[in-house]
Amino acid sequence: MSAVPSNILHRMLRRVVVVHPHEIRALLWSFAYFFCVLAAYYILRPVRDEMGVLAGVHKLPWFFFTVFLTMLAVVPLFGWAASCLTIRRLLPTIYLFFIVNLIGFFIALRTGLTMTALAPVFFVWVSVFNLFIVSVFWSFMADVFSTEGARRLFGFISAGGSLGAISGPLFTATAVKGLGVASLLLVSAALLLAAVGCILALLAWFQEQHGEDLGAKHLLSSQTSSDPPPSLWVGIIRITQSTYLQAICVYLVCYSILSTFLYSQQTILVPQVVPNSEDRLQLFASFDFAVNVLTVCIQMFATGRLLTFFGVTAMLVILPLLNILGFGIFGMVTILPVLIGFGILRRAGEFSITKPTRETLFTVVPRVEKYQAKNVIDTVVHRAGDMTGTWVGSALHAFGMSISQMSFAAIPIALVWFFTGRFLGRRHEMILEKQKTEKKH
Repeated sequence: MSAVPSNILHRMLRRVVVVHPHEIRALLWSFAYFFCVLAAYYILRPVRDEMGVLAGVHKLPWFFFTVFLTMLAVVPLFGWAASCLTIRRLLPTIYLFFIVNLIGFFIALRTGLTMTALAPVFFVWVSVFNLFIVSVFWSFMADVFSTEGARRLFGFISAGGSLGAISGPLFTATAVKGLGVASLLLVSAALLLAAVGCILALLAWFQEQHGEDLGAKHLLSSQTSSDPPPSLWVGIIRITQSTYLQAICVYLVCYSILSTFLYSQQTILVPQVVPNSEDRLQLFASFDFAVNVLTVCIQMFATGRLLTFFGVTAMLVILPLLNILGFGIFGMVTILPVLIGFGILRRAGEFSITKPTRETLFTVVPRVEKYQAKNVIDTVVHRAGDMTGTWVGSALHAFGMSISQMSFAAIPIALVWFFTGRFLGRRHEMILEKQKTEKKH
């Protein structure tokens, strides 16, 4: 890269992000890396949703139960691998493993295996895939950039992921009828291969800039604390000892249960209204596209201002209130446009408002509790909520409840969610005020 183009590029980037000249390559490779992994996932997500429809709502509880068990088994295995394998070996191995899986799914579909037959394996696989591609990405970013650099650059890098989350479903919606489902899997695999190229480029940049081989380190080597590595059982013990952490768990479980409630209703209603498989894939992809566009808009123009102006408590109760209203309206007017509109607002609100606010709850937690408990809450507790929601929804459906009646049954859970959010917000403010007072003295 010549000096003049580099200077021009630097001036252009400085308009949107505070980046130093020597960081430009790393910033752009990281942006491209996150774009590739989220585009790869969001190309697959509508396929997963369609397979859920084909399998039938009665099988969803077993799917989510299998996802939960898989998480219990895989998370410790990943922790072991991350502490044993060097970054240069671990990251490409993880992505190449998923690429080989996608090629295997492609071959299976091409050789006559139906989407219905493949649904149980693919549904669970995509859920695990989503967890690891994002987790691995941010762990690697924490090693590539310093704390000061992360504060300046991570927002711009996150925009790469948001762009990928928009491009993936848009590509699926426009290309599925021309390419077919099987070919979409190869496109996703190609994006993951491009992500591996970004990883190698970032390792080369790091060695050039810092004179050391980051690839020879381990993904968990940046830990400076003397605390033991995150443990499932230690995390559970920490949660049982803290009312605040227990409330965070209840808040997340309520969200997860209602998410799977709505997903079950979608699985029942959509095939009744949209009988063609490719048309449903386009619908699911368009849904994801709308969610991600709305999420980016809210993140860029509203989240920070809303959180600063209204505070944590108000932000935590916005989504529960939306769910009380949304499930109530859908219960009275049980039509697909209401379900789609409610679903878009709900998911966009979670990604842009509730999740960032929920993360701030951990800022007042002692580091040892946060280090041990947060990993358990983000994985096991979250998936346990998913599993519970599908079993409850399936039981209500088996008892003969209509979609409308299931919507009204969701409202009491939304009320528990609302009061838990209000408790958490007030408790957060109390702890924060106490910490400020202690610092003054």
